[in-house]
Amino acid sequence: MAKLPSSTEIIDDLAFFDDWEERYQYIIDLSKQLPVLSDADRTDDRLVKGCQSSVWLKTNTNTNQDKLHFSADSDAIIVKGLLVLVLAAYQDKSAQEILEFDMDGYFKELDLERHITVARGNGLRSIVGKIRQEATQA
Repeated sequence: MAKLPSSTEIIDDLAFFDDWEERYQYIIDLSKQLPVLSDADRTDDRLVKGCQSSVWLKTNTNTNQDKLHFSADSDAIIVKGLLVLVLAAYQDKSAQEILEFDMDGYFKELDLERHITVARGNGLRSIVGKIRQEATQA
């Protein structure tokens, strides 16, 4: 499994592209880096509520390092790419780091929400909310 890019790498990569068609293609390409969840992990209790597409989120805690590791999947390819954008910010971080991360600022820096539908934006906020909830409970 390839290591997901960092949030800084994604910001830098997206800044390289001149138009949003190229950026969408980059996000779709990112989706290919997201490992597929097994059918056993695609359970109803892992479904993220509030998403237009089906999104599953699995959380593992590395107790030795107090880091949270997320696995996620979706039935929509663009959403899988958007999941990579979110996981880039949160993957293998402590609960405190997750709760302190300025996701709104990150999305603004990506200029993302102006270029996705309202439903996708709401879904992104649902995914972020679920991850923050997991961090609060860790």
